[in-house]
Amino acid sequence: MKKIILASRSVDRSELLKRAKIPFEIIFSNIDEEYYKRVISNPYELVKELAKAKVLDVKQRLFQKKEDALIIAADTIVELKGNILGKANNKEQAFQILNKLRNNSHNLITGFAITDVIGPKLVCGYDQTIVYFSNITEREINQYIESDEWMGRAGAYSIRDKAALFIDSIEGSFSNVIGLPLNKIFKVLKKEFNLNLLEL
Repeated sequence: MKKIILASRSVDRSELLKRAKIPFEIIFSNIDEEYYKRVISNPYELVKELAKAKVLDVKQRLFQKKEDALIIAADTIVELKGNILGKANNKEQAFQILNKLRNNSHNLITGFAITDVIGPKLVCGYDQTIVYFSNITEREINQYIESDEWMGRAGAYSIRDKAALFIDSIEGSFSNVIGLPLNKIFKVLKKEFNLNLLEL
């Protein structure tokens, strides 16, 4: 059986695969994400290009070792009224992001890329989920920020933790909001790479 490599530093993405009992290894990519964010303004293109860059970076390293594996990479952003909201670098930025999201809906977009180390095939795609926030108060935003869940997360929140308290509803994939659209990845692996995750 081919190894599955997750090219991501995200704890949330790793947890999704662990909970689904999918065996995998982690190899971090070393791309300059800020460069892509500067030159690509379309959120859908941005997440796909970032995922593609991550997966090809790891592929290049594994190809030199002649390792036979499938690599999955992903990138997630929040889009609000045409504006891309990334990760917060500090508590002040986290407050600004969450203050914009409260009592509002936003698009949670995850781009993904899958490739075979040995073969030339590369498949890119994305998934989108609409997330609706409650009208929480500024005090409640600050209380949430003290949990440190905002750190390293697109939109400064994590639906699988305390933020679930103020998310009214979602339209679309739940796993996509966590950072990996498992249903779409399942379909691509089965159709394009002849790998059925249910058989692992």
